[in-house]
Amino acid sequence: MPAIRLREVPAPEVVAELLRVTPGDPVVVRRRIIELDGEPCELTDTYYPVAIARGTPLAETKKIRGGAVTLLAELGHIGVHVREDVTARMPDGDERTALNLDPAEPVLRLNRVTLDAGDRPIQADMMVMPAHRQQLRHEIRI
Repeated sequence: MPAIRLREVPAPEVVAELLRVTPGDPVVVRRRIIELDGEPCELTDTYYPVAIARGTPLAETKKIRGGAVTLLAELGHIGVHVREDVTARMPDGDERTALNLDPAEPVLRLNRVTLDAGDRPIQADMMVMPAHRQQLRHEIRI
């Protein structure tokens, strides 16, 4: 089970851009370290606008029954469009430690924003993954 930390934070610039809020505005962040076979394979910070998350299980540390996507839908926020940006870079010290990486091992950074039918952002995910432990597949129907 992933470790979960939760808090309200001022929106970092990249998160503010994804969620279309002003940098520094409060957002709810759920932070997790995902493991596979006992090995950390992903650091994930999921951000929500406080107008969506405050007072809901999204703003609690416990696991969300049925997952966040199901809860968002129950709250009337249905994602219909996802945009992802993937970049590669060297990890910072905290990422290197959390992911048990050697100093020369790069990471993939995946930033994802989920939008509703009105093109409003309802969730932003910032994931950091050891590059050598990942395979990304994207399938697109045209």
